Amino acid sequence: MNNSVTNTVRLLGAGLRALLVLTLVTGVVYPLVVTGIAQGLFSDRANGSEIKSDGKVVGSSLIGQSYNLPLKKGQETPEPDLKWFQGRPQNGLGSNSVNTRYKLILSGATNRSADNEDLTDWVTAAKAAVVKDNSVPGYTVKPSEVPADAVTSSGSGLDPNISPQYADVQVHRIAEKNGLTVAQVQKLVDEHTEGRTLGFMGEPRVNVLELNIALKELVAKS
Repeated sequence: MNNSVTNTVRLLGAGLRALLVLTLVTGVVYPLVVTGIAQGLFSDRANGSEIKSDGKVVGSSLIGQSYNLPLKKGQETPEPDLKWFQGRPQNGLGSNSVNTRYKLILSGATNRSADNEDLTDWVTAAKAAVVKDNSVPGYTVKPSEVPADAVTSSGSGLDPNISPQYADVQVHRIAEKNGLTVAQVQKLVDEHTEGRTLGFMGEPRVNVLELNIALKELVAKS
């Protein structure tokens, strides 16, 4: 009986030591090592790929933002603030309807087929809006010039980038709304256009938030 009790105590002691060691290694040492490596080698990504303006974090390069005017009385859908470059449509799964205290955009795709009537109506209306909003005196956008990303949301609905083609479509409108020359705005777009990753993955893209921050700085200097 005494031997059995002694063996039990020993086993419990060994188990407790193993628990403490594993807790120390996996709960303290490993997280600290991984965090240290991440902060040392990939600090930007580890901290959420933050984008700063005037010394303040204004967003992430991984998540799209909306650039809309404040809602007017009786409005349910805000109008785009046309002095800024606009990103892709963010209809995705719609807006938050559960916790209505917060104006959240839900991440996800519409999952509608190409011949779905709702999707067709959305795309048709979005194309007409792009043509109307970006046509200014002396420059008219043709429907054939409107790229797909200007009228469709991404799989997540939160794509932070647009194609260079969609950015180019907006150049004349941005120049007019901000009192800039077309050449100045086109230069901004060209400077913020990224090529394919490693030269072959993905598509050329423009980060809308970074572009709008550069636009804000240019307007302030003008």
